[in-house]
Amino acid sequence: MVDLFTSTGYSSNDFQTIHLQDGELRLYPNFYSEENANLLLADLQREIQWKQEKMRMYGKTHDLPRLMAFYGDQKQGDKSEGEKKRQYSFSGIRKAPTKWTASLIEIKKKIELVSQKEFNSVLANLYRDGSDGVAWHSDDEVELGKAPVIGSVSFGQVREFQLKHKTRSELRHSLFLPHGSFLLMSGLIQKYWLHQVPKRTSAMSARINLTFRTIY
Repeated sequence: MVDLFTSTGYSSNDFQTIHLQDGELRLYPNFYSEENANLLLADLQREIQWKQEKMRMYGKTHDLPRLMAFYGDQKQGDKSEGEKKRQYSFSGIRKAPTKWTASLIEIKKKIELVSQKEFNSVLANLYRDGSDGVAWHSDDEVELGKAPVIGSVSFGQVREFQLKHKTRSELRHSLFLPHGSFLLMSGLIQKYWLHQVPKRTSAMSARINLTFRTIY
């Protein structure tokens, strides 16, 4: 496995802060060097237990347009209430976490150093080509708390990340997430904004996105 703490090309000054109404984005476009990002992309494609999830809509079952996996801390609770697996619900899907892989743990440690935020789970998405994407949504599930901080790491194909305000239609923003980049979303972004990765008809290679979060 690649040593993620050496020769990364990362500089503490190498970020862009984007102030939005009710929230903030901070983008580290070169969080990993190209060499390390390439190694991590290959590791994650091979190590993660990718699954085709399904969603029921209008009385029919559809494949979600991407592959997914959920990893994280295995237990929550204390002795008085009994320990149980930390679960996460989204789009009508309820998942218990798979045990962390070594690569995911090292990525988590690295983004925690920068964000000063501890994460206990990660939702991994594999966009196989341009026909895969994710529709407008917010990461606002009750398990994430009132003002969740989301750490998003991207490897592979550069894709556009679009945002729009939930009540003010004139407020929109978009940015491209490079190979090896880290995007930190904080403030009330998830309460007031929607985001998506739109599908594209142009030829595109695979992209892996890891969204680290804290489940309570």
